[in-house]
Amino acid sequence: MEKRKSVRTYEVTPIAPAAHASIMEYLAAEENLRGPFGGVPGIEWIWAKNGAGEGKGMKLGAYGIIVNPQAYLVGSVRNEKLALLEFGYTFQKLILHATGLGLGTCWIGGTFNRKSFARELELAEGEIIPCITPLGYAREKQRLLDTTMRYVVKADNKKPWKDLFCDSRFGQPLSPEAAGELAVPLEMVRIGPSASNKQPWRLVMSPDRRQVHFYLLHTPNYSGNKLGFQMQRIDIGIAACNFELACRELGIAGAWTMNDPGIEADSPHLEYMLSYTLS
Repeated sequence: MEKRKSVRTYEVTPIAPAAHASIMEYLAAEENLRGPFGGVPGIEWIWAKNGAGEGKGMKLGAYGIIVNPQAYLVGSVRNEKLALLEFGYTFQKLILHATGLGLGTCWIGGTFNRKSFARELELAEGEIIPCITPLGYAREKQRLLDTTMRYVVKADNKKPWKDLFCDSRFGQPLSPEAAGELAVPLEMVRIGPSASNKQPWRLVMSPDRRQVHFYLLHTPNYSGNKLGFQMQRIDIGIAACNFELACRELGIAGAWTMNDPGIEADSPHLEYMLSYTLS
C-alpha cells in the first residue's frame, strides 16, 4: 500500500502472460470481488489497442493523460450508496493485487470517455462505469505532465492525523500513540488514494478502542459529482479496504457493520458510512 503510486506513463513492453493470467484468475474467483456487505461489482479486463497479445485491442479515450497503457481494468456497478462504497473496496483490492505483480495502475474516475468503455461492456439498466485503471509497466522517467498532475491534485501532500482521525468524538484528535495497535491501519487509510486527493474520510475511534467508525465528509459542490454519481463514496470504500488489509496483515481480527453510533457531527456535510468492530 505504501509503495503504490499513480502511474500515467507506461513502457511499451507487453504485459507478461503470467501477470495477465494471475489477474484473470483473481477476477474469476467471486470471493475476491465481494465487498464488506456481500456486493459484487462487475470488473473486466480490456486490452488497449497496442497492448493486445491476441484478439482485438481497443483504443479507448482517457483524454491524453495516459500514455502507452497496455490494458485496462474497467468496473461497473449500480449507482447506489452501498454499491459505490463496495466498489471502492473491491477495486482497491484488485489494484493492490496488480501492484504486487509489478504493474503500474492509476485510479481514473473523471478523465475518460465512458461511452468508449460502455460499448465494450454489457451494462445492466441502472449500472454505471464509475472508475477504470490502466495497466502496464511504469516508465522509469515520468513525463512533466505526470509530475504536474501529482502537484495539481496534491498527491504527495496528505492531511495530518489531527485532520482525519478523532478520539471518541469529533473535534478531539486521535494520536498514533492513543490508537495503539490500530495506528498502522489508520496510517494506511491516511496515505490512501482518493478523488482529487480530497481525503474525505473522517474516522472516530470508540472510547473502548474496539470500534472505528467511518464517515464521509462531503466536499460541497464537488465537481466529481457532476458525473451523475457520488464519487466520494468510492473513496470511503478505498479507505475501508486499506484499513482491513492492514488489520489482516497485523493479525487484528474484526468485521464490518453498518450501525450509526449517533456521534454528534461537527459539520452538516458529515455522513456515517460503516464501522469496523474488533473481534
